[in-house]
Amino acid sequence: MFDKSGMQKLRNFDGSRDCFACGPENEHGLQMDFYTDGESVHSWLMVDRQHCGWRKLLHGGIVSTILDESMSWSAHHLLQKLILTKSIQVEFHRPTYVEMPLHVFGRIAAINSEREAIMEAVLENDAGEQCATGRGVFATMTPKIARRMKVIEEGVILAFEEHFDL
Repeated sequence: MFDKSGMQKLRNFDGSRDCFACGPENEHGLQMDFYTDGESVHSWLMVDRQHCGWRKLLHGGIVSTILDESMSWSAHHLLQKLILTKSIQVEFHRPTYVEMPLHVFGRIAAINSEREAIMEAVLENDAGEQCATGRGVFATMTPKIARRMKVIEEGVILAFEEHFDL
């Protein structure tokens, strides 16, 4: 059902290997990979049983993490800004199950100002049915502002600048 053709695989600009959501070396994490078509950012995953809530249902906190990570990667790569999540709202539309193929995609909903964007994400099952949606407010910042505010470590800022040729 899910097609990655025509999409560019994204790499983590700061080289983080142990992030719970996207770290490839976090054996207990989700190990999400991301792709873009230029307008949205996508990930395909199957979540292990260890992340279930009740019975075979995917835990709501994990669903929220997947949506937040999708919106974050979308903000970084589509806006080319450093970001911090200010708030997220999650709506659960239907049960989401562990050990089943899932697709999540994020996109820009609105740019409120130079320093704030609204992002949205949709989590679908392998039948293409919406399982959950998220909407988040993200603080966006240039490397210069991040340095001045001292909210992101210098190594991450340098990696971001190099990755996006800033």
